[in-house]
Amino acid sequence: MTSAAFWNSKADTYFEQPIKFPKLYEKKLELTRRFMQPTDRIFEFGCGTGGTAISHSGSVKEVVATDISDRMIEIGQREAEKAGVSNVQFEVTSIEDYRPSEPFDMVLGLSILHLIKDRPAAIQKAFDLLKPGGYFVSGTVCLGDRHNWLRLVIPFMQLFGAAPYVAFLKETDLVQELESSGFEIVERLRPDKYVAPFLICRKPLA
Repeated sequence: MTSAAFWNSKADTYFEQPIKFPKLYEKKLELTRRFMQPTDRIFEFGCGTGGTAISHSGSVKEVVATDISDRMIEIGQREAEKAGVSNVQFEVTSIEDYRPSEPFDMVLGLSILHLIKDRPAAIQKAFDLLKPGGYFVSGTVCLGDRHNWLRLVIPFMQLFGAAPYVAFLKETDLVQELESSGFEIVERLRPDKYVAPFLICRKPLA
């Protein structure tokens, strides 16, 4: 099963699931908006069914929300229309294949970097998509900091198409990769090791 096919099969269930930590999610939204301006153009990769893109749409000029799953994008478009949101542009693509017409003020990569095989390349692409002084916001599951038993379970699940590719990285590895790409970390939120680290990084002006 390809990655796109896997996420197509999970899209409806994913959409129906309640947010696991709603107060923490709202805190992340609020923290992200501190770095937004009404004139900003935002790019999100791995947007899923578009909930976060739609939530931020009222704070910026435009959001380009992308995912490799056409079913995820279909649901996102439907929900944006229901909410009366017209400034979110949904597109089926990967960050590797996306070709922008102009740079963005912010890039969002939420709950996605651990699912990308060439993570350093994706981080570098996020860096390249940004204007100087722009921000990259990520929330990345770091299974290397916990749940080592999953190293045995996930490969078995993958044999039957029940799990996607998952990297077992640590937060220290993620930070090193971000900084190696040129980012400066300006905000960091992780209440405990069982929560994905939430990082806001800045691309230098020069």
